[in-house]
Amino acid sequence: MENNTSLQQQLLEAGVHFGHLKKKWNPKMLPYIFAEKKGIHIIDLNKTVECLQETAAAMKQIARSGKKILFVGTKKQAKDIVNECAKKVNMPFVTERWLGGMLTNFNTVRKSVKKMQSIEKMLGDGSFDNITKKERLTLSRDKDKMEKVLGGIAQLGRVPAALFIVDIGHEHIALAEAKRLGIQTFGVVDTNCDPNKVDFAIPANDDATKSIAIIANYLTAAIAEGLADRQAAKDDDVEEITDDEKEKRAARMEAEAQAEAGRGRGAGGRGRGPGAGPGGPRRRTTGGPGGAGRGPGGARR
Repeated sequence: MENNTSLQQQLLEAGVHFGHLKKKWNPKMLPYIFAEKKGIHIIDLNKTVECLQETAAAMKQIARSGKKILFVGTKKQAKDIVNECAKKVNMPFVTERWLGGMLTNFNTVRKSVKKMQSIEKMLGDGSFDNITKKERLTLSRDKDKMEKVLGGIAQLGRVPAALFIVDIGHEHIALAEAKRLGIQTFGVVDTNCDPNKVDFAIPANDDATKSIAIIANYLTAAIAEGLADRQAAKDDDVEEITDDEKEKRAARMEAEAQAEAGRGRGAGGRGRGPGAGPGGPRRRTTGGPGGAGRGPGGARR
């Protein structure tokens, strides 16, 4: 409980509880609103803490399973925070502009990413040394433009498992694409948004930099824990495999040695057998005719 209280205190200090003006509210946010003060809605921080912990647990689980969570925050207050948090846990992010079709037309976006990477590679390894300065400059500018928009998803090989969105009203295109593809969504939801549009809503002030920072950092820490658990499980598996492998290898070598010894003995026995067998009859056969020959020979003599 102490932990919750301190988290609540931190949220309070960061101004997470400040909503929008009463006239801008979305009635569906009613369960999360604590009161109204001077025409501004105040968000219930108990609900925020509950939702934050639920979201953190779900994100931790996704990270543990090795799937990707795409961070989306293109508004000015969120850009730097989202960028920094996503990089900390090596997750993809979009902080410049959401390209329409970034998820629903993922293959085409991947082609653009590959083009950007190939230009980058060629500029780096001197493949463009023979082209004119102007052409090189144009290519560099194209690459920089693409880098700005696509840089955060350059390492994303497939559609992500979930989206974490700061201000679902501002990022409505991203949310619509995620819904269409059935991708799980986590969102920071202010009093002017519909919390039912996301799978996990975190009622909070989505305009203050401090508020966005505290929520993003809390969730990033949960993702980091999930990744650490995954790594620990992998290491345990490797150790177990190593021990099992050692035992299996020892057993295999012993079995091979026994089989080899058995083959050696078998071959030795077989060698003696044929030698003795045909040798015996052959000797007897020669003896037979010889004796018989001597017999008649004796009679002839």
